[in-house]
Amino acid sequence: MHYLLIYDLADDYLERRQQFRKEHLELAWIASDEGYLIAGGALQDPADRAILLFDSDSPSVAREFAEKDPYVQHGLVKSWTVRPWITVAGELAATPVKP
Repeated sequence: MHYLLIYDLADDYLERRQQFRKEHLELAWIASDEGYLIAGGALQDPADRAILLFDSDSPSVAREFAEKDPYVQHGLVKSWTVRPWITVAGELAATPVKP
C-alpha cells in the first residue's frame, strides 16, 4: 500500500531548513534504504508543502518518520498528515489495474 506524508511548511522554511537538512536527509535516506520511502521532496513555486511517498503495510511507518523528522521537531513543518494513496497505474503501482 502507498501512503503520502504531506507537510504544510512554515513560511520561513527555506530560510531555516539548512541547519536541520543534513539530519532530515539522513532520516530520509535510511527510510529509502529500508525500502519504505519511495520518493520525497518539497513542492516549488511556492515552497509551501512537501510530499513523501511511502510503501508499507501500515500508515504507522510514515507517521513514525514525521515524528522523528527534525523539520517537524523544530517547527519547519506547521502540520502534517498521512493519507492512503491507491496507486493503480504505472510501474510502481501498488495495486495495478489494467484495462
